[in-house]
Amino acid sequence: MRPSTVVTDDSAIFWDAAAEGRLVAQRCGGCGVLRHPPRPMCPHCQSLDYKAEQLSGRGALYSYALLHHPRNPAFDYPVLAALVDLDEGIRLVSNLVDVAPGDIRIGMRLEVAFEPTAGDGSVPVFRPARSAS
Repeated sequence: MRPSTVVTDDSAIFWDAAAEGRLVAQRCGGCGVLRHPPRPMCPHCQSLDYKAEQLSGRGALYSYALLHHPRNPAFDYPVLAALVDLDEGIRLVSNLVDVAPGDIRIGMRLEVAFEPTAGDGSVPVFRPARSAS
């Protein structure tokens, strides 16, 4: 099982939603920009006002890395680290699951899934999309 996530005041909306099987990002209340990772201030307009916005959980693979070490017993190796271009226009770093390394293609369509962590949380991961988007 994956280790527990580190939840801060800024990241709580993201991790609380993930524990419920939802993917969210912050939408700035000042300028409307969608942002990730969560942070207290908008980098575009410096507003401190934001709300959580539900995301589709769908996107395309922008890049990936096949990690062999350093080894951590909480993970199955090799680990597929991914940079996902979400349909909403932001990028998210995550893991690829349910795909063999030889079948990975840049631009392939992905959908979010959630894997449990130690404790009562979960973490978003991405797998090949099962239906056309």
